[in-house]
Amino acid sequence: MGMGPAGASAAYELSQRGISVLAFDKQVHPRYKVCGGGLSARIAKILPADFLSMVEETVHRVQFTYGAQKSFLIESSDPIAYMVMRQNFDQWLVDNARKAGTAIHEGETVVEIQNGEDGVDVVTKHERYRSRVVIGADGVMSVVAQQCFPGRSLRKIPALESEVQGDRTHPFQETPTALISLQAAKKGYGWIFPKQHGLSLGVGEFAKGTKRPKQSFRDFIGHEPTLSGLKIPAPLGYPIPIASPHAYRNGQTWAGRLVRGRAMLVGDAGHLVDPLLGEGIYYAIRSGQLAAMSVVDMLSHPSKCPLSHYETLVANEFGQEFRVAGRLGKIIYGMPRSLHCWAGQRFPDAYQRVLCRYCEVLQGKESYQSLWNRILSRLHWPLAEKPSA
Repeated sequence: MGMGPAGASAAYELSQRGISVLAFDKQVHPRYKVCGGGLSARIAKILPADFLSMVEETVHRVQFTYGAQKSFLIESSDPIAYMVMRQNFDQWLVDNARKAGTAIHEGETVVEIQNGEDGVDVVTKHERYRSRVVIGADGVMSVVAQQCFPGRSLRKIPALESEVQGDRTHPFQETPTALISLQAAKKGYGWIFPKQHGLSLGVGEFAKGTKRPKQSFRDFIGHEPTLSGLKIPAPLGYPIPIASPHAYRNGQTWAGRLVRGRAMLVGDAGHLVDPLLGEGIYYAIRSGQLAAMSVVDMLSHPSKCPLSHYETLVANEFGQEFRVAGRLGKIIYGMPRSLHCWAGQRFPDAYQRVLCRYCEVLQGKESYQSLWNRILSRLHWPLAEKPSA
C-alpha cells in the first residue's frame, strides 16, 4: 500500500523475484509531493545508475549558516547530494515497479485491513482482496499502521516547504549549492535546495510552540540574504515522522514495531526517518528493499525465516545510526545559536572538520557512529567508544 519511494522499492524488488504484487495508491502518479527533494549521495549505492536521469542538480557544495554573515562552506569533488522533484522521481520508481511486473491500482483508497495469522484481507472502496502479506508504505498517516499497529504514539515534527520558480537564475543554481541554516529555527533548521528551474526552501522545527514553524519560515525568508528580492509562494505544511532514539536503545526488543502478523511497515509509515535532519527518502527506499528480502525469505522458508526478521534487519542497519543521530540532534538543537557562532569563531578549523565529516555521512563515507566517536575523541571525553542509552 502506497507507491512512494518505500512502496515502489518494495514492489520492484518483489516483482523482480517473481512474487505477485498488487499495489494500491489513493493518488495517481505523477502527483505533487511536499518535500525538499534532497537525496543524500549515498543513495547511489542502493539504486540503479539510471536514477541520475531524474536528478535536477548534483550538489558538491553545502553552506552552513548560523547567523548574520557567519557561515561555513563545504566543498567536495564527489557528490554530496542529489536534488530531485518528487513527482518525477516517484514516477520513475513507480514505472520501474510496473515494468518489473507489479500490478498498480492508482486512485483506489484502502479503507479496512484485516490482519490474520496466514494472510491479510484488504478492503478498498471498490473491492476486497486477499494477500499473504501487506506492506504499509502509505506514509505518516498510514492506514496499515493505524489498523494493524494500534496504540503507536510516535513523534512527528512540523515542516513547511515552498517552491520558487522563475526566469531568474539564483547563485545556488549557477554553482549548485545547498544551504542549511540553523538560524532559521529556534530548535531546527532551514534549507535551500537548488533545482533546475528554481529553488526548494523550507524549515523543520524540532520544538513545540504555537508560533512555529510559521514564524520560523517568516523569519527565514526575512533574514536570509540569498532570498532577498525573490517572490516566495505561501508554504505548504507536512509532518515528518522522525525515528525516536528511545526506540533504538541497546537491549530493547523490536518485536511488534514494524511487523505484526502479516503486516509490515516501511519508510514514513514505520517512522524510519533520520531524527537529526529529517532525511527520509534514503531510509524509505532501503527499508522497502529490506522488507522485500524478508518477504521472499519467509515465503521460501516459512519455518526458518519468520517475517519478523525484517525488524532485525532494520535494527541492525538503522538502529544505532538513528540513536546517535538523535543524540547529536539534542546537542545541536539544544545549543543556543550564539553558542554555535562562538564555537565556529573560536574553533573554526575543528568546526569545519566536523561539518566535512557530516557531509561524508551523506556520501556514505562516514557513519553517525564513527562521526560521534571522532567528536568525543577530539574532546577527550571518557565515553568516546560508544554512546550509552
